[in-house]
Amino acid sequence: MRTPKYAFFKNKVIIAIILLAVISIAGYAQVNRDELQDLPPVVFINYEGPHARLDTWEEIRQIGVGVGRQVAESERGVQPTLNAMSQEERRSHSYKFDIGAVNRYFVIHCVSPADGSKLDADVFGLGVDTGVDHIRNLRVIIRGYLESAYGYSARDAALLAEYITIYNAVYRGNWDYFQGRYKSQVMSNLTREKAGLSIRYDEWPGRTLMVIPLGIGGLSAIDTSAISDARVIEEMRREDDQGIPQRQDMVNLMEREAQQAEQQAQREREQIRREETRVTEERRQTEQERQQIEQQRRQTQQDQAQGRITQEEARRTQEQLDRREEAAQQREAQIAQREEAIEQRREEAQKLEDFAEQKTEEAQQQRREIAQDQQNVIVQETSGGVFGVTIEKTDPVSMGRIVSLNSANGRELRRSPLNTVHSRTVTFIGGRIIAIAGEAAGHGAVRLIEINQGNLEMAKQGDDDIKAGSLLWVNGNDLYAITTDTSNNQCFLGRFNTNLELQARSAVQVHQGAGVTIQQGRLLTQREDGSALALDPASLAEVK
Repeated sequence: MRTPKYAFFKNKVIIAIILLAVISIAGYAQVNRDELQDLPPVVFINYEGPHARLDTWEEIRQIGVGVGRQVAESERGVQPTLNAMSQEERRSHSYKFDIGAVNRYFVIHCVSPADGSKLDADVFGLGVDTGVDHIRNLRVIIRGYLESAYGYSARDAALLAEYITIYNAVYRGNWDYFQGRYKSQVMSNLTREKAGLSIRYDEWPGRTLMVIPLGIGGLSAIDTSAISDARVIEEMRREDDQGIPQRQDMVNLMEREAQQAEQQAQREREQIRREETRVTEERRQTEQERQQIEQQRRQTQQDQAQGRITQEEARRTQEQLDRREEAAQQREAQIAQREEAIEQRREEAQKLEDFAEQKTEEAQQQRREIAQDQQNVIVQETSGGVFGVTIEKTDPVSMGRIVSLNSANGRELRRSPLNTVHSRTVTFIGGRIIAIAGEAAGHGAVRLIEINQGNLEMAKQGDDDIKAGSLLWVNGNDLYAITTDTSNNQCFLGRFNTNLELQARSAVQVHQGAGVTIQQGRLLTQREDGSALALDPASLAEVK
């Protein structure tokens, strides 16, 4: 499968769905920040480099959209049955749907009867044939899932996807945490060694069961309290900007959750009041009916005793009154059921109000923490900085990261996430940082790349395969590198422009370790057998 910067295969899914309407409200607790700072940081290790094939961002998102659409359709399919149930029946019924295969992207949607404060969850799995190799792409998949399964906006879904991945990395393999937080139905679909998300992309396929805690629906379909707990926030605070933009967005979402829950509670209260009025009137009418029946019974007995009506007439009248009394009793039983339903609805409305209050308190607390962190943020100016390379790997070639340093004191200002830059090829030309990067293994490729000087991320990659170990030579605005035909491992010399586009390629094969010098209008290099070769610098045609 082709991705913008990272590659993986098409998806098939398995979805196990147990449907039930249950309100789960997670508590919010303060945690000792000093203890949190002692925890190991979550730093995702991704494949950083060019790829042999590219897919669009939308194609990546559609993986999650396809999974989420099936969850939403399955839920809609059982809604008529659920709607016909009483509140008590809903609390004790489960439904299950299995779809697709487990070797790709799959979801196990678990919602079951209430169990204290424990949560329902979606278990989002990555099968053995998945090829996602960067956290950004994994988040795009989760975003698509949240959009189609639960109707989140693109912005809210992207925010939640980021929190969900950090949350699952924080609690990776923490079995005690998951057991204490989630219902048995969720735990039965997890395993100790797969629960959560590894920080290493090469440990994702076949070894990942991410937990997405479920809430009460609507904006609160996902439990934001769980995924933004103190440990997750502390991880976000490790970022250069202390994760303030994302944290502010989460606070805004929580405030909207509180507003939606409060509005829903108000609507429920209004409906309860109207229903109470109707029930009170019907109970008054039923009581009047019972009184009238009792009066008519006494009158019938008196009329029979005084001879105003015959015994047969009295019997028929009593039978009519019995039927009326039986109907009144049935109405009273129905009224009692409606009063019980009203009380249940009143409890649900109270839960919504409690939920709204909880979200408001969480949002206020997080706003206070954000404000404090904003005061502590030191903006680091990168102007006047210089760039260097750190070497992190030497086999098969020296590879590492670009770093920016303060030119005055040499202090590191920023480190590139791109960890496959061939350190001997970094070149500055026309205000750009250009290098060879990548590994020719798995979904990776060795390509020319451009690196953004601001965030030090890969801004662009070339389309042509470069031989690992090739140097990068510059002549004016021309770049030269040894290209390779991956099908037969033949090497040729290529000339590129600063947009990383191939302009010419030698017809003569060159040695994989060839060098390049330009003298007196000729480019000198080596043939495949190591002998000297002269080429035209522009066309790369052999000069004899």
